[in-house]
Amino acid sequence: MAALGWLTPRRRSATARSVLAGEASAEAARKNQEATAPAGEAAEPEFPVLGDDKAAAFFDLDNTVMQGAAIFHFGRGLYKRKFFETRDLARFAWQQAWFRLAGVEDPEHMQDARDSALSIVKGHRVAELQTIGEEIYDEYMAERIWPGTRALAQAHLDAGQKVWLVTAAPVEIAGVIARRLGLTGALGTVAESVDGVYTGKLVGEPLHGPAKAEAVRALAAAEGLDLSRCAAYSDSHNDIPMLSLVGHPYAINPDTKLRKHARELDWRLRDYRTGRKAAKVGIPAAAGVGAVAGGTAAAIAFSRRRR
Repeated sequence: MAALGWLTPRRRSATARSVLAGEASAEAARKNQEATAPAGEAAEPEFPVLGDDKAAAFFDLDNTVMQGAAIFHFGRGLYKRKFFETRDLARFAWQQAWFRLAGVEDPEHMQDARDSALSIVKGHRVAELQTIGEEIYDEYMAERIWPGTRALAQAHLDAGQKVWLVTAAPVEIAGVIARRLGLTGALGTVAESVDGVYTGKLVGEPLHGPAKAEAVRALAAAEGLDLSRCAAYSDSHNDIPMLSLVGHPYAINPDTKLRKHARELDWRLRDYRTGRKAAKVGIPAAAGVGAVAGGTAAAIAFSRRRR
Protein backbone atom coordinates (compact mmCIF):
# COMPACT_ATOMS: atom_id res chain seq x y z
CA MET A 1 0.00 0.00 0.00
CA ALA A 2 1.61 3.29 -0.98
CA ALA A 3 1.20 6.95 -1.72
CA LEU A 4 0.24 6.23 -5.27
CA GLY A 5 -0.80 2.66 -4.76
CA TRP A 6 -2.54 0.67 -7.40
CA LEU A 7 -1.31 2.99 -10.18
CA THR A 8 0.74 1.97 -13.22
CA PRO A 9 0.37 4.35 -16.19
CA ARG A 10 2.49 2.43 -18.71
CA ARG A 11 0.16 3.07 -21.64
CA ARG A 12 -1.33 6.38 -22.59
CA SER A 13 -4.28 5.20 -24.69
CA ALA A 14 -7.21 3.02 -23.76
CA THR A 15 -6.52 -0.69 -24.01
CA ALA A 16 -8.70 -3.72 -23.53
CA ARG A 17 -7.52 -3.85 -19.92
CA SER A 18 -8.38 -0.15 -19.49
CA VAL A 19 -11.87 -0.80 -20.78
CA LEU A 20 -12.25 -3.80 -18.50
CA ALA A 21 -11.05 -1.82 -15.48
CA GLY A 22 -13.38 1.04 -16.34
CA GLU A 23 -16.42 -1.15 -16.82
CA ALA A 24 -15.70 -3.11 -13.64
CA SER A 25 -15.39 0.11 -11.65
CA ALA A 26 -18.62 1.50 -13.09
CA GLU A 27 -20.47 -1.70 -12.20
CA ALA A 28 -19.08 -1.65 -8.66
CA ALA A 29 -20.02 2.00 -8.25
CA ARG A 30 -23.62 1.36 -9.33
CA LYS A 31 -23.92 -1.52 -6.92
CA ASN A 32 -22.60 0.63 -4.08
CA GLN A 33 -25.08 3.35 -5.01
CA GLU A 34 -27.94 1.04 -4.52
CA ALA A 35 -26.80 -0.55 -0.84
CA THR A 36 -22.06 37.83 -12.29
CA ALA A 37 -20.37 38.96 -15.81
CA PRO A 38 -18.30 42.14 -16.59
CA ALA A 39 -20.01 44.97 -18.50
CA GLY A 40 -20.23 44.32 -22.19
CA GLU A 41 -19.98 40.53 -21.78
CA ALA A 42 -22.80 38.04 -21.83
CA ALA A 43 -23.49 36.46 -18.46
CA GLU A 44 -22.45 32.82 -18.29
CA PRO A 45 -25.38 30.43 -17.73
CA GLU A 46 -25.83 29.25 -14.18
CA PHE A 47 -23.80 26.15 -13.45
CA PRO A 48 -24.50 23.55 -12.30
CA VAL A 49 -27.94 23.63 -13.84
CA LEU A 50 -30.69 23.00 -11.31
CA GLY A 51 -32.69 19.86 -12.00
CA ASP A 52 -30.62 18.63 -14.94
CA ASP A 53 -30.88 14.89 -14.41
CA LYS A 54 -28.79 14.19 -17.51
CA ALA A 55 -25.77 15.80 -15.85
CA ALA A 56 -23.45 14.54 -13.13
CA ALA A 57 -20.05 15.46 -11.67
CA PHE A 58 -16.93 13.32 -11.49
CA PHE A 59 -14.19 14.16 -8.99
CA ASP A 60 -10.67 12.80 -8.82
CA LEU A 61 -9.73 12.12 -5.20
CA ASP A 62 -6.02 12.57 -4.44
CA ASN A 63 -5.02 16.26 -4.18
CA THR A 64 -8.37 17.23 -5.73
CA VAL A 65 -10.86 16.37 -3.02
CA MET A 66 -8.31 15.40 -0.38
CA GLN A 67 -4.81 16.57 0.44
CA GLY A 68 -2.36 13.77 -0.29
CA ALA A 69 -2.99 10.25 -1.48
CA ALA A 70 -5.81 8.20 -0.01
CA ILE A 71 -3.86 5.00 -0.43
CA PHE A 72 -0.95 6.38 1.64
CA HIS A 73 -3.26 7.31 4.50
CA PHE A 74 -4.90 3.92 4.24
CA GLY A 75 -1.45 2.34 4.39
CA ARG A 76 -0.70 4.23 7.61
CA GLY A 77 -3.86 2.83 9.11
CA LEU A 78 -3.01 -0.72 8.08
CA TYR A 79 0.49 -0.35 9.51
CA LYS A 80 -1.01 0.78 12.81
CA ARG A 81 -3.06 -2.41 12.75
CA LYS A 82 0.02 -4.61 12.13
CA PHE A 83 -0.82 -5.51 8.53
CA PHE A 84 2.82 -5.05 7.52
CA GLU A 85 6.25 -4.10 8.89
CA THR A 86 8.18 -0.86 9.44
CA ARG A 87 10.35 -1.28 6.34
CA ASP A 88 7.21 -1.42 4.19
CA LEU A 89 5.90 1.82 5.71
CA ALA A 90 9.28 3.47 5.09
CA ARG A 91 9.12 2.48 1.43
CA PHE A 92 5.59 3.82 1.11
CA ALA A 93 6.65 7.09 2.76
CA TRP A 94 9.54 7.43 0.30
CA GLN A 95 7.20 6.93 -2.64
CA GLN A 96 4.88 9.60 -1.25
CA ALA A 97 7.82 11.99 -0.76
CA TRP A 98 9.05 11.34 -4.32
CA PHE A 99 5.67 12.21 -5.76
CA ARG A 100 5.34 15.40 -3.70
CA LEU A 101 8.85 16.62 -4.58
CA ALA A 102 9.08 15.51 -8.20
CA GLY A 103 5.44 16.18 -9.05
CA VAL A 104 5.38 13.15 -11.33
CA GLU A 105 4.15 9.61 -11.04
CA ASP A 106 7.09 7.25 -11.42
CA PRO A 107 6.00 4.02 -13.16
CA GLU A 108 8.44 1.83 -11.23
CA HIS A 109 7.30 3.27 -7.88
CA MET A 110 3.68 2.73 -8.82
CA GLN A 111 4.24 -0.82 -10.00
CA ASP A 112 5.96 -1.61 -6.72
CA ALA A 113 3.18 0.12 -4.80
CA ARG A 114 0.49 -1.86 -6.58
CA ASP A 115 2.22 -5.17 -6.03
CA SER A 116 2.80 -4.37 -2.36
CA ALA A 117 -0.81 -3.35 -1.84
CA LEU A 118 -2.14 -6.51 -3.45
CA SER A 119 0.12 -8.74 -1.39
CA ILE A 120 -0.99 -7.03 1.82
CA VAL A 121 -4.72 -7.49 1.26
CA LYS A 122 -4.49 -10.98 -0.24
CA GLY A 123 -6.41 -13.43 1.92
CA HIS A 124 -8.29 -10.73 3.83
CA ARG A 125 -12.03 -10.38 3.63
CA VAL A 126 -13.55 -7.46 1.74
CA ALA A 127 -15.85 -6.67 4.68
CA GLU A 128 -12.83 -6.45 6.99
CA LEU A 129 -11.11 -3.85 4.81
CA GLN A 130 -14.33 -1.85 4.51
CA THR A 131 -14.73 -1.70 8.29
CA ILE A 132 -11.10 -0.70 8.75
CA GLY A 133 -11.54 1.91 6.02
CA GLU A 134 -14.25 3.61 8.08
CA GLU A 135 -11.87 3.87 11.03
CA ILE A 136 -8.96 5.11 8.94
CA TYR A 137 -11.12 7.81 7.36
CA ASP A 138 -11.77 9.26 10.82
CA GLU A 139 -8.14 8.92 11.87
CA TYR A 140 -6.31 10.32 8.85
CA MET A 141 -8.56 11.52 6.04
CA ALA A 142 -11.48 13.58 7.38
CA GLU A 143 -9.33 16.59 8.28
CA ARG A 144 -7.60 16.54 4.88
CA ILE A 145 -10.67 17.23 2.72
CA TRP A 146 -10.29 20.47 0.74
CA PRO A 147 -13.27 22.67 1.79
CA GLY A 148 -13.30 24.41 -1.58
CA THR A 149 -13.60 21.21 -3.58
CA ARG A 150 -16.15 19.89 -1.14
CA ALA A 151 -18.21 23.04 -1.80
CA LEU A 152 -18.03 22.39 -5.54
CA ALA A 153 -19.36 18.88 -5.04
CA GLN A 154 -22.13 20.16 -2.79
CA ALA A 155 -23.19 22.66 -5.47
CA HIS A 156 -23.84 19.74 -7.81
CA LEU A 157 -25.72 17.83 -5.13
CA ASP A 158 -27.83 20.89 -4.33
CA ALA A 159 -28.68 21.12 -8.03
CA GLY A 160 -30.06 17.59 -7.84
CA GLN A 161 -27.15 15.96 -9.66
CA LYS A 162 -25.21 12.83 -8.79
CA VAL A 163 -21.59 13.21 -7.75
CA TRP A 164 -19.01 10.45 -8.11
CA LEU A 165 -15.44 10.05 -6.95
CA VAL A 166 -13.15 8.60 -9.64
CA THR A 167 -9.88 7.32 -8.24
CA ALA A 168 -7.16 4.72 -8.56
CA ALA A 169 -7.60 3.93 -4.88
CA PRO A 170 -9.40 0.66 -4.06
CA VAL A 171 -13.12 0.97 -4.73
CA GLU A 172 -13.93 -0.13 -1.18
CA ILE A 173 -11.94 2.78 0.31
CA ALA A 174 -13.26 5.22 -2.29
CA GLY A 175 -16.77 4.14 -1.36
CA VAL A 176 -16.16 4.91 2.30
CA ILE A 177 -14.92 8.41 1.47
CA ALA A 178 -17.81 9.08 -0.91
CA ARG A 179 -20.34 7.97 1.67
CA ARG A 180 -18.78 10.08 4.43
CA LEU A 181 -18.90 13.14 2.17
CA GLY A 182 -22.50 12.50 1.22
CA LEU A 183 -21.67 11.84 -2.41
CA THR A 184 -23.49 9.43 -4.70
CA GLY A 185 -20.75 6.83 -4.93
CA ALA A 186 -17.28 6.04 -6.19
CA LEU A 187 -15.45 4.55 -9.13
CA GLY A 188 -12.19 2.94 -8.02
CA THR A 189 -9.75 0.16 -8.73
CA VAL A 190 -11.43 -3.21 -8.41
CA ALA A 191 -9.44 -5.95 -6.71
CA GLU A 192 -10.58 -9.48 -7.45
CA SER A 193 -12.29 -11.36 -4.66
CA VAL A 194 -13.75 -14.84 -4.42
CA ASP A 195 -16.39 -15.56 -1.81
CA GLY A 196 -15.63 -12.20 -0.21
CA VAL A 197 -11.86 -12.82 0.07
CA TYR A 198 -9.20 -10.93 -1.90
CA THR A 199 -7.17 -13.08 -4.30
CA GLY A 200 -4.28 -10.64 -4.73
CA LYS A 201 -5.21 -9.86 -8.34
CA LEU A 202 -6.88 -6.94 -10.08
CA VAL A 203 -9.88 -6.89 -12.41
CA GLY A 204 -8.31 -5.32 -15.49
CA GLU A 205 -5.80 -2.69 -14.35
CA PRO A 206 -5.63 0.21 -11.87
CA LEU A 207 -8.23 2.89 -12.53
CA HIS A 208 -5.74 5.44 -13.80
CA GLY A 209 -5.47 7.68 -16.86
CA PRO A 210 -7.42 6.18 -19.78
CA ALA A 211 -9.09 3.64 -17.48
CA LYS A 212 -10.73 6.50 -15.56
CA ALA A 213 -12.17 7.85 -18.80
CA GLU A 214 -13.50 4.39 -19.65
CA ALA A 215 -15.12 4.10 -16.21
CA VAL A 216 -16.83 7.47 -16.58
CA ARG A 217 -18.00 6.58 -20.09
CA ALA A 218 -19.39 3.24 -18.93
CA LEU A 219 -21.16 4.78 -15.93
CA ALA A 220 -22.63 7.58 -18.04
CA ALA A 221 -24.03 5.05 -20.50
CA ALA A 222 -25.55 2.96 -17.72
CA GLU A 223 -27.03 6.02 -15.99
CA GLY A 224 -28.31 7.68 -19.18
CA LEU A 225 -26.12 10.76 -18.71
CA ASP A 226 -25.20 13.32 -21.37
CA LEU A 227 -21.43 13.78 -20.95
CA SER A 228 -21.55 17.16 -22.71
CA ARG A 229 -23.63 18.36 -19.73
CA CYS A 230 -21.43 16.71 -17.10
CA ALA A 231 -18.45 18.13 -15.16
CA ALA A 232 -15.15 16.59 -14.14
CA TYR A 233 -12.53 17.81 -11.68
CA SER A 234 -8.89 16.80 -11.29
CA ASP A 235 -5.42 17.99 -10.29
CA SER A 236 -3.42 15.75 -12.63
CA HIS A 237 -2.51 15.80 -16.32
CA ASN A 238 -2.96 12.03 -16.19
CA ASP A 239 -6.70 12.71 -15.98
CA ILE A 240 -6.87 14.73 -19.21
CA PRO A 241 -8.65 11.78 -20.90
CA MET A 242 -11.42 11.97 -18.27
CA LEU A 243 -11.57 15.77 -18.29
CA SER A 244 -11.79 15.78 -22.07
CA LEU A 245 -14.88 13.57 -22.00
CA VAL A 246 -17.14 16.14 -20.37
CA GLY A 247 -18.54 19.50 -21.35
CA HIS A 248 -17.37 21.17 -18.13
CA PRO A 249 -13.77 20.24 -17.24
CA TYR A 250 -12.16 21.82 -14.17
CA ALA A 251 -8.48 21.85 -13.18
CA ILE A 252 -8.29 21.81 -9.38
CA ASN A 253 -4.89 22.33 -7.69
CA PRO A 254 -3.40 21.49 -11.09
CA ASP A 255 0.08 20.16 -11.73
CA THR A 256 2.22 22.09 -14.23
CA LYS A 257 1.17 20.10 -17.29
CA LEU A 258 -2.53 20.24 -16.49
CA ARG A 259 -2.39 23.98 -15.74
CA LYS A 260 -0.77 24.62 -19.12
CA HIS A 261 -3.26 22.37 -20.91
CA ALA A 262 -6.23 23.95 -19.13
CA ARG A 263 -5.12 27.46 -20.02
CA GLU A 264 -4.63 26.52 -23.65
CA LEU A 265 -8.17 25.11 -23.84
CA ASP A 266 -9.74 27.78 -21.58
CA TRP A 267 -10.77 25.23 -18.97
CA ARG A 268 -11.84 26.43 -15.55
CA LEU A 269 -9.09 26.62 -12.92
CA ARG A 270 -9.10 26.70 -9.14
CA ASP A 271 -6.14 26.29 -6.77
CA TYR A 272 -6.76 25.80 -3.06
CA ARG A 273 -3.10 25.27 -2.14
CA THR A 274 -2.12 28.97 -2.15
CA GLY A 275 -3.63 32.43 -2.09
CA ARG A 276 -3.68 32.52 -5.89
CA LYS A 277 -7.07 33.02 -7.49
CA ALA A 278 -7.96 31.28 -10.71
CA ALA A 279 -9.86 32.86 -13.57
CA LYS A 280 -13.39 33.78 -12.62
CA VAL A 281 -15.30 31.58 -15.01
CA GLY A 282 -18.42 30.26 -13.42
CA ILE A 283 -17.03 28.49 -10.34
CA PRO A 284 -19.85 28.39 -7.77
CA ALA A 285 -19.48 31.11 -5.15
CA ALA A 286 -19.61 28.52 -2.38
CA ALA A 287 -16.22 27.25 -3.50
CA GLY A 288 -14.67 30.62 -2.68
CA VAL A 289 -16.05 30.42 0.83
CA GLY A 290 -14.63 26.93 1.12
CA ALA A 291 -11.21 28.13 0.04
CA VAL A 292 -11.17 30.79 2.77
CA ALA A 293 -12.21 28.21 5.34
CA GLY A 294 -9.52 25.86 4.13
CA GLY A 295 -6.85 28.57 4.32
CA THR A 296 -7.90 29.51 7.84
CA ALA A 297 -7.79 25.91 8.98
CA ALA A 298 -4.34 25.46 7.48
CA ALA A 299 -3.04 28.60 9.22
CA ILE A 300 -4.36 27.38 12.58
CA ALA A 301 -2.81 23.97 12.10
CA PHE A 302 0.56 25.50 11.17
CA SER A 303 0.44 27.76 14.20
CA ARG A 304 -0.22 24.81 16.49
CA ARG A 305 2.68 22.84 15.02
CA ARG A 306 5.09 25.72 15.73
CA ARG A 307 4.15 25.92 19.42
